[in-house]
Amino acid sequence: MSGAVSVHHGAFGRAALYELNKPIITHAHREAHLIFYVDGGLGSVQVGDRDYRLNKNSAVAVSPWEPHSFAVDDPENPLFTLTLYIKPMWFLEHSKNAEFALAFGRSDIQITKPVQDWVTRLSSLLMDQEGSDLFDGFLFETTRQCFEQTWQDEQRLGPASHVGRRYLDFRVRRSLRLMKERFVDDVEIDWLARESGLSRPHFFKLFKKQMGITPNLYLNTLRAEQAIDDLMSTRKSVTDIGYDLGFSSQASFTRFFTSNVGIPPSDYRRVAHIA
Repeated sequence: MSGAVSVHHGAFGRAALYELNKPIITHAHREAHLIFYVDGGLGSVQVGDRDYRLNKNSAVAVSPWEPHSFAVDDPENPLFTLTLYIKPMWFLEHSKNAEFALAFGRSDIQITKPVQDWVTRLSSLLMDQEGSDLFDGFLFETTRQCFEQTWQDEQRLGPASHVGRRYLDFRVRRSLRLMKERFVDDVEIDWLARESGLSRPHFFKLFKKQMGITPNLYLNTLRAEQAIDDLMSTRKSVTDIGYDLGFSSQASFTRFFTSNVGIPPSDYRRVAHIA
């Protein structure tokens, strides 16, 4: 069964050492995402409609809200990854191009010696299974090395993340506000479309065009993020967290969390540390 070896939360973002022996469905994050191969079997990450291999020589970068999924080559030979989740504010402060302020330049990362050195430092820190004052600095430098690499060759840049655009259609903005206010309820896409002044097909098409993901995927992301916050910042039971997020049972909440995060919520709480 897939699980987490260690998870650390800090001011700049969070990092996790995962053991994966089964796929993770298509999902998205508000944060930027970096995935590194650490040990074990091999696998890949699908970002949008392209597959990127995870191995000793290559890692994968995922921009905020960019849909992605995980695949494992051999379930009998688990894949160990170092996975980083970086808060978007870092991009706003360090991007060289305001139009692409929330996006990596490309998804493929070459494991250069500086990148490998920082990945090794960060992985070793997580293996210590306790918080450290060094965590934020290690996370920052690992991300900086990769972020700058993706922007070095301007000729290789692909389309920017739709979230990088400064302006969204006012109807999409309204739907985002409604979803943030009501994501714990059973929000229906038909209702969102009506409240946004659009037909369901038009709303779905406009939302996906501007956000890069479907409304359902956006709602799932909001629920998963809130679940992680509750696991880390409250003493509520896993059952109560699930009920508060609108799930009818602990089993349905656990299935949702595992599908979107990769491990059960109880395991996440057990191995997570705040730096």
